[in-house]
Parts: sequence; structure tokens; C-alpha cells
Amino acid sequence: MIEEVVIKSLPRYTDERGFLCELYRQDEDQYQPKMAYFSLTHPGIVRGPHEHKKQSDYFVFIGPGNFELQLWDNRPSSSTYQEHQVLEVGQNQPCSVLIPP
Repeated sequence: MIEEVVIKSLPRYTDERGFLCELYRQDEDQYQPKMAYFSLTHPGIVRGPHEHKKQSDYFVFIGPGNFELQLWDNRPSSSTYQEHQVLEVGQNQPCSVLIPP
């Protein structure tokens, strides 16, 4: 696991109408997002690499489909510097990922 990266499972509440998934709750987290956006990636398309040196990123993967998420630590002061982590996230494993600067 990469130091300070927070990966949180997101339960889905499903019924005949569809599903609901709580993406963020202020009462569960110290992280206070300044911005939120939605992005859709079509099958077979790759996004990245992506890096911010002065801001945290908060990503949510709920589907449709599954994604291979590749994380790496590019912070020389981190105890996990140059570590690489690969996760399958999305429809089968809904989750949020908080990445510090």
C-alpha cells in the first residue's frame, strides 16, 4: 500500500429501481474536497498518467465496467517512494481513492 493513499470500498444499495452509492460523507472523513467532477471512459480507452504535485485527488470508481488502476509513489520524501500498486476497481469493486499531493 502506498503511504497516505486512502482506498475505501463503497457499498451499493440496490433495489428494483437501480442502485445508490454514497460517494462522500463529511461525517466519515477528514478530507474536505474543494471540487468534484464526473468522467466517463469508453471501453478500450486508457487515461493517464496523471499527477498533481500540490493538490489531492479523490477518484470514485463504480462502473459500468471494471478498470485497472495503477498507482505509483513519486514523492521522494515518502516511505513508499517508487512503489507501484495495481488495483481492479469499478463495477465489481466499487471504491473511492484519495491520493495526496
